[in-house]
Amino acid sequence: MNPLSSGNGLPALACRRFSFGPVTADPLQSPWPEILSVSLVETVTGQPPVQATSVKVGWDGDTLRILFSVVDDSIVANHTQRNAPLYEEEVVEVFLDPTGEEGAMAYFEIEVNPNNAVLDLVLRRIATGWRRDWAWECEGLQTAVQRHPHGWTAELAIPIASISALPPQRRWRVNLFRIDRPSEGPRELSAWSPTGVANFHRPERFGILELLD
Repeated sequence: MNPLSSGNGLPALACRRFSFGPVTADPLQSPWPEILSVSLVETVTGQPPVQATSVKVGWDGDTLRILFSVVDDSIVANHTQRNAPLYEEEVVEVFLDPTGEEGAMAYFEIEVNPNNAVLDLVLRRIATGWRRDWAWECEGLQTAVQRHPHGWTAELAIPIASISALPPQRRWRVNLFRIDRPSEGPRELSAWSPTGVANFHRPERFGILELLD
């Protein structure tokens, strides 16, 4: 995964094709060591957060694979059920618009918490803003989480067919997020493409993901 220039001030990444194994959230499992990571920043200021998060992304032709590596001195997560309000605690999040178009009419949101609980939904543009479609589930989604003494890792395998007609567009609009609740101080919101406000739902700030062979 290599940086690109989007030409419009938004971050862009080259997402390369690899042969992936099982979904384990193990950063040492091939091909994760071969993939470059990007760091999330505080979403309002763009500055480094108190607790770091790095992300790696690749694809295998059928699934988008995403690996979050999270530094966390005090993991806060009690929810274990699908579509529980994971955002009330600690979570990593992926927002996806596989059409790659400006002015998105809809985008997908998938969250995973440190207990490997999942929240998935679609947001659809309406006259007054965005409507959340809680009935949608990402068919075939696989996730895994590992905890370690200094934090946790989360891996997602998102079937492309569940969010995009095949063959997929090669240029997507994407953003990657983390909600952290440190042992001291207020919550911290981190993003790959900072939104400038304490709100992740800014599709105009989604970065560019290029699916490459």
